[in-house]
Amino acid sequence: MDIATTETLPGRRITAIKGVAVGSTVRTKNIGKDIGAGLKSLVGGELKSYSDMLVEARAEALSRMEEQAVELGADALVNLRFMTSAVASGASEILAYGTAVTTEPL
Repeated sequence: MDIATTETLPGRRITAIKGVAVGSTVRTKNIGKDIGAGLKSLVGGELKSYSDMLVEARAEALSRMEEQAVELGADALVNLRFMTSAVASGASEILAYGTAVTTEPL
């Protein structure tokens, strides 16, 4: 499936809009990561364990969005966006959404 942040796909024409496809995941911190982050805050630098957790969360949200697009009958997604929000103390949601479409070659 082609996925783009743009409104169109090069070499393809959108033939139908199937709807908005959404995928999300909620992740929480764990005590090990909190202790490491606390120590790292003393000297500064990247919190690698949190960066890795966010990479995994974005991949999961993207995969779930793509699954929903397939269920809608789409073969591509355009206008992909990511959003994050705090849903509880220590828990964040990563949301991926885009327009599910069908396409054909130009």
